[in-house]
Amino acid sequence: MKYKFKPLAVGLLVLGSCLNPNREKSTDLSQVKNLDYAVYGGNKAGNRYSPLNQINLDNVKNLQVAWMYDSSEKPDPNSTTPQRPKAIQCQPIVVNGVLYGTSAELKLFALNAGTGEQLWRFEPEKDEQKFNTSRGVVYWESGDDKRILYSVGSRLYAINAVTGQQITSFGANGYVDLHEGLQTNLDHDVSELSVTASSPGVVYKNTFIIGSSVSESGDAAPGHVRAFDVVTGKLKWVFHTIPQPGEYGYDTWPPTAYKYIGATNNWSGLVVDEKRGTVYFGTGSPASDFYGGDRQGENLFATCIMALNAETGQRVWHYQTIHHDLWDRDHPSPPNLATVKHNGKKVDVVVQATKDGLVYVLDRDTGVSLFPVEERPVPTSPALPGEHPFPTQKFPLKPAPFAHQVFTEEDITDISPEAHAYVKERFAEMRTDHKFAPPTEKGTILFGYSGGAEWGGNSISPDGILYQNANDDPWILQMVSQDERKKEMAAVTKGNGFYLANCAVCHGRDRKGSGSDFPSLTDVDKKYNAAGVLAILESGRGRMPAFTHIPKENREAIVRYLLNKETAADKVAGEHSETGPTETAKKESFPYVPQYVNKVWKKFTDQNGYPAIKPPWGTLNAIDLNTGEYLWRVPLGEYPELAKKGVPTTGTESYGGPVVTGGNLVFIAGTRDEKIRAFDRKTGQVVWEYQLPAGGFATPITYMVDGKQYVVIAAGGARGLKGGGNYVAFALP
Repeated sequence: MKYKFKPLAVGLLVLGSCLNPNREKSTDLSQVKNLDYAVYGGNKAGNRYSPLNQINLDNVKNLQVAWMYDSSEKPDPNSTTPQRPKAIQCQPIVVNGVLYGTSAELKLFALNAGTGEQLWRFEPEKDEQKFNTSRGVVYWESGDDKRILYSVGSRLYAINAVTGQQITSFGANGYVDLHEGLQTNLDHDVSELSVTASSPGVVYKNTFIIGSSVSESGDAAPGHVRAFDVVTGKLKWVFHTIPQPGEYGYDTWPPTAYKYIGATNNWSGLVVDEKRGTVYFGTGSPASDFYGGDRQGENLFATCIMALNAETGQRVWHYQTIHHDLWDRDHPSPPNLATVKHNGKKVDVVVQATKDGLVYVLDRDTGVSLFPVEERPVPTSPALPGEHPFPTQKFPLKPAPFAHQVFTEEDITDISPEAHAYVKERFAEMRTDHKFAPPTEKGTILFGYSGGAEWGGNSISPDGILYQNANDDPWILQMVSQDERKKEMAAVTKGNGFYLANCAVCHGRDRKGSGSDFPSLTDVDKKYNAAGVLAILESGRGRMPAFTHIPKENREAIVRYLLNKETAADKVAGEHSETGPTETAKKESFPYVPQYVNKVWKKFTDQNGYPAIKPPWGTLNAIDLNTGEYLWRVPLGEYPELAKKGVPTTGTESYGGPVVTGGNLVFIAGTRDEKIRAFDRKTGQVVWEYQLPAGGFATPITYMVDGKQYVVIAAGGARGLKGGGNYVAFALP
């Protein structure tokens, strides 16, 4: 280690290798002319593996751009609505030689996968477009019925894969409302709450299974996993991730928690074992994040690895990785299905990487860990009033963590004496000696928000080697009581008060933001007019949900505050709390108002914005899942300005994942230096790199058309950097 730390016309043998990449026998690809990448994650096992080897260690240095498709749209200079920043996270698919993907504006398109020529483009109804992220699409066919399913805002569309036309027989005139199935036994209406789907669903036979993205605050909708008929759009089953009376796990919550607690959702995607008829996925934490005073108990099925019967939605098994989650340690990516050799026997496993840098390797049939996991006592105090931290948590012994678990004085950045001194002073104010220290009003330093692992996932080669990109960023969390927050809001203007109640938890009380996920709002008046900002509040954007539950006059007050255009009436101080019930009534009403919320939630950096910890800040890791041991670990990405100063390669945070190939290569982009790279999968050495036109914050794919292998990445940019809209394809000359 360097640190301690016509595609359907292929033979059945080749198709079998793609669908089951863990087969031991090598496959002769010399006669193969076409090979698809037909599923998000490469195959239904989610391995992001292709046996293709035309591009290999010997010739990868010769890769060049084969074609480029600009999916973006020119802004309308007369529009009063905001123009979406160019940001694409889509991992496209290729079926029958056609590439399907989405633009930053959530338009669906089909391209000739060999030339990049557009075949068709579908545009959802403009008045229904939401600013959510689309990370992929789903293909399904039965005879002549070929369709693409993908989500835009709260709508799940079915589109004819040949013509690009909406299939009006699906759902209600061609779409399903993703609020469907969430209303069960609730006293409040979920129809106006934010429900989208950033990750695509999966298909088992004629059943389409999907999770959802919801708010992480008190206005979160339930995160139940649902299945729809892929032909009709009719709801088939609902799995309640927060159990209701009579269901398994109900006693791990307060009796009425299912009525007012939201989230506990699968936002990161799912995989299917078709032979077993089982769907596997990970869930997130309950809402609101960081305070659980009103949800005493283990809180099943929050922060769990789940196995459900794909036909019925019945629980097969669960494995909870965090009890009573207070740290927002959602499972950030779809699990991986693989076969490994353990104690001399082949075992089918489900592999889940976590936000806090752990890898769980579980028996696919039982959910039992192959490697030792200890349940240890953890700190339960000091804790916030009313809180009930769980007394024990899991500690996997193998594989070792691929990200820091705690931030010690020895870990303070050393990129310059000035940076070290700056961080050390702030470290002393909120030193945190345990990864499970409960959140406090004083403040804690923790890992696990922006990874560890992130939504791009990982890849597994047929010999059981896991390739995982990792972030290593500490964050500062400081909580505040509702009473203190109300006092603060009572002394400010109306718009500022509503901003503090609804926006400051992410963008900061000073409006300076806290990283690429939560940008600064200090100069929003230079980018948008009032109609533009109001449109964002009403429709949401990226991680930000829609705020339609806030009365329009309150949203308008926030807009005037952000644009520095408050009126005399706005400047009258008073009570400006968020819309919602009183403390005594909250369990029968909505939104749920927790007793404590986060006052500060931002990356811990030095004075120049670099991570407060010693490099590497981003790595690519190769882990042998047969033994649980690391084969290598190398930095992933760099900051050119630091390299010019003589700072060794630091790595950067990365968003997007890797794809591994039969050519012994690992392709990955996702770094802040806006490059795509190929690594030797055996050694971790960089063997090729290319400067993209914008950041490739997505996962690459590879496929073959007419005898030529291609590698494609969406270079959508953004995350605080310049935007873009290009899909870039590489091939050998």
